[in-house]
Amino acid sequence: MNAMPPPAPVRERTVREQVVLVLQGGGALGAYQAGVYQALMEGGIEPDWVIGTSIGAINGALIAGNAPENRIARLREFWEGVGKKGPFDELWPSSILGTSMTNLSTILSGIPGFFAPNPQAVWGPTFPLGIERASYYTTDPLKATLGRLVDFDYLNRKQVRLSVGAVNVRTSEMRHFDSGSMPLAPAHVMASGALPPAFPAVAIDSESYWDGGIYSNTPIEVVLDDVPRRDSLIFSVNVWQPSGAHPVTLQQVMARQKDIQFASRGKSHVARQAQIHRLRHVVRELARRLPAELHDDPAVRDLAEYGCGTLMHLVRLLSPRLDGEDHTKDIDFTRAGIERRWQAGHDHARKVLAARPWEGAVDTLAGIVIHEDSM
Repeated sequence: MNAMPPPAPVRERTVREQVVLVLQGGGALGAYQAGVYQALMEGGIEPDWVIGTSIGAINGALIAGNAPENRIARLREFWEGVGKKGPFDELWPSSILGTSMTNLSTILSGIPGFFAPNPQAVWGPTFPLGIERASYYTTDPLKATLGRLVDFDYLNRKQVRLSVGAVNVRTSEMRHFDSGSMPLAPAHVMASGALPPAFPAVAIDSESYWDGGIYSNTPIEVVLDDVPRRDSLIFSVNVWQPSGAHPVTLQQVMARQKDIQFASRGKSHVARQAQIHRLRHVVRELARRLPAELHDDPAVRDLAEYGCGTLMHLVRLLSPRLDGEDHTKDIDFTRAGIERRWQAGHDHARKVLAARPWEGAVDTLAGIVIHEDSM
């Protein structure tokens, strides 16, 4: 079993653009994101902005809510804490039954420092528990963990901007809580990870919120729609497989259904945004070609403001499929699974950093340049 790689010395910043780290939701799959962040940090690429949903919001808070020299230690403390052995590990080693017994332990007893069974759930699915108690588990342990591992005073000093996505239970509208415009607290991070019916909704400002992943699990649109736009180097760290083979068993059907649901149409969202940004560049170029006497025309000035010259490089990293994965991979909090995913993220990001595809020539009319790479 490979251990998570030790951190190398931090290098000086190696890029001029705004660096944005976009993290999907995916439970235990989020260990891959931690490995990606470690490699970026070692390569001199620290994020200016982290955008996350669900486990991506938790990883994001651990990054944005700690000084650079403490971030890897806090990420490790979190992932080592949730990766403890289950009570059945000694009786049924993973080499015999895979992760099934440890996953069963997770379902029955929860994860230390993350979630625990909700005793009120025994009253049954029709008993009126209330919006903040109607769940199979309680996330009170996560609240304590965030309070211990995230320095929210540091986070709210905006050294690194953090945006976490949650969906309003009443209106079904997506909301991104953003440290750039409001102070963030543990409740905002917990709301982003409140996946029903496992976890309860979280109340913020008299509204209740669930996990943003049930609406949009790949929050790339947050940076692409941001105003004012800035030249950006965006690392979108994806843990669900958008493409896959035809399933032939019920287990494979369940696994493929989850991948499709939580990959969240990331490619189509980006394709649409790329089209919009290209049009902005076209407007800018057309405005430049107008006769000088038209430049001061108020109507021309208003139309020219739709133009834009910013360039966004989008690097998409996709977590690899690991041997033995099935539809329960997002609750595979085994130590071996966490370490393998962390190592995969670290190796993958190092490979991308060595290639540095964002430094190549680009189409001058392209507002978004996509660099896609998978292991």
